[in-house]
Amino acid sequence: MARIGVQAMMLKESFATDGVFETLRQVRDIGYRAIEVSQLAMTPDNVAELDRARVELGIEMAALSAALTSIPGMPGESLTNDFDKIVADCARLQSSKLRIGMLPFDAMGSLEAVLAFCDASEAMAARLAEHGIGLYYHNHHIEFAKYDGRYLLDIIADRAPSVGLEVDVHWVQRGGLDPVATLRKYGDRVAMVHLKDYRIGRLGQDAFEALGRGDVAGFMAAFAGVVQFAEVGEGNLDFRAIVDESVRIGAQHLLVEQDDLYGRTPLECLRTSHDNLVALGFGDLF
Repeated sequence: MARIGVQAMMLKESFATDGVFETLRQVRDIGYRAIEVSQLAMTPDNVAELDRARVELGIEMAALSAALTSIPGMPGESLTNDFDKIVADCARLQSSKLRIGMLPFDAMGSLEAVLAFCDASEAMAARLAEHGIGLYYHNHHIEFAKYDGRYLLDIIADRAPSVGLEVDVHWVQRGGLDPVATLRKYGDRVAMVHLKDYRIGRLGQDAFEALGRGDVAGFMAAFAGVVQFAEVGEGNLDFRAIVDESVRIGAQHLLVEQDDLYGRTPLECLRTSHDNLVALGFGDLF
């Protein structure tokens, strides 16, 4: 049965101020019982706190995150350099899923670089499978660029058939496709879904002040920037259909995520998403 949880990227500031265990206690109190670990340094102390939350709070570790290779200028473990450590963390936290959060920056420059990433990911998926761990790839919008008439995500899926998919419905929408149709298309290849709404905001007063100064470029930048990330149910996506289709295709975890909170706290946003999903009739998935 599918379970709705939280993508922990949006908790990173709370982790820093309140600590991992206390933050997850507050998340559990809202009603969530699963998290996807991301953008958290997997130090011995943090892993111990995650394990404590798993044991004492009943928080399921839906997936852990790791890059395929180290990213210059960005901290974090990579499967290439830290394979044994990552496998050990998965075992301790009883997580059988590991996700690559985005296409490596240096692979975005050419199709050849993407194909090399796919080949390396396919080989890594085979290594992880020996330890009972599945490898998954999370999309953004750039995967819906076309190469010779084919979406890049289709090319990735075909080239790395052992790598599962984590579909982010906001980024699908931002890429110009229908989230429900995309979930249906990839079907049982999808083990995880990111629940993140797509909102068109209002132009702020600063945009009109720029216009009053004759700064048309500033006004147009604000005009183009009204696309926002939103709490589930606070934007334009049809989440009743999205969740129903996610459940139908057999996705195991549906993870609430919001890249920008626009002045609200993570817990406020998570509560809004939780309450809206319950109001839609999905309370039994928490």
